[in-house]
Amino acid sequence: MDALPRPTPGPTFRLVKWFSWIELGIFSLLILFWLVPGFETETMLFGWAHGLGFIALCLLIWVAAVKREAPYTLLAATLTPVGPVGSVVGIELIERKGWGIADPPARAQKAVNSL
Repeated sequence: MDALPRPTPGPTFRLVKWFSWIELGIFSLLILFWLVPGFETETMLFGWAHGLGFIALCLLIWVAAVKREAPYTLLAATLTPVGPVGSVVGIELIERKGWGIADPPARAQKAVNSL
């Protein structure tokens, strides 16, 4: 018996999923502008957007974990040096393999389809 029930994805988890992809896009544009010379202003703007967005993403994942809609391992994956890449990969692993959650969406859908 587990001390805590396993998380079940809900509305906050879906919000985390969308925000992770948005933050990954911002992060990708930041890297692009940082690598290409002559885009100092864009680098600064996307740097600020990524910094504030990443903090918001971490807080949102923490709220989802507290509400038992996401596993705490997703927060750990997000806090790795790769940042939003870790959250997107973590969400994909949760959705495809059900790691750390009670009833992953893919398995729940298969169960409904088999009825």
